Amino acid sequence: MSQELCSPIAAGNPAPDFTLSVTDDQKISLSQFKGQPVILAFYPADWSPVCGDQMALYNEVLPEFDKHNAALIGVSVDGVWCHQAFAKDKNLHFPLVADFEPKGAVSKQYGVYIDGYGICSRALFVIDKDGMIAWSHNSPLGVNPGADGILEALEHLPK
Repeated sequence: MSQELCSPIAAGNPAPDFTLSVTDDQKISLSQFKGQPVILAFYPADWSPVCGDQMALYNEVLPEFDKHNAALIGVSVDGVWCHQAFAKDKNLHFPLVADFEPKGAVSKQYGVYIDGYGICSRALFVIDKDGMIAWSHNSPLGVNPGADGILEALEHLPK
């Protein structure tokens, strides 16, 4: 699977706003987090082994993200029902949003949609309190990027 076609938005650019569903009757928008850092964790699919490990790790690291007042949002092209089952199974304590319809629209805005495969890449973004991308990272699909890069980016955000 070629990820060379993915070109995540680089640091220094404004983060595109979006509104996506968390449940069938609850939506969240990036703009509602203005004034605090946001971590966007794009991942290919609920239930894949690497994605499960990655989201479980972020769940464990939430207290560290909280120290920076950072909100974490998981994003994939799976639907809300799939997200809800996955989040319940993994006991996740952060929202997973469905970039489902139109499929991959937000992933495309962020430059991380993999055409021909119908999924987003495994990409991370740290957005500062002013809505600017402070750090971005694209990881191979089969590799859990961990949390070190996120934590380092959060450490370097202006207070």
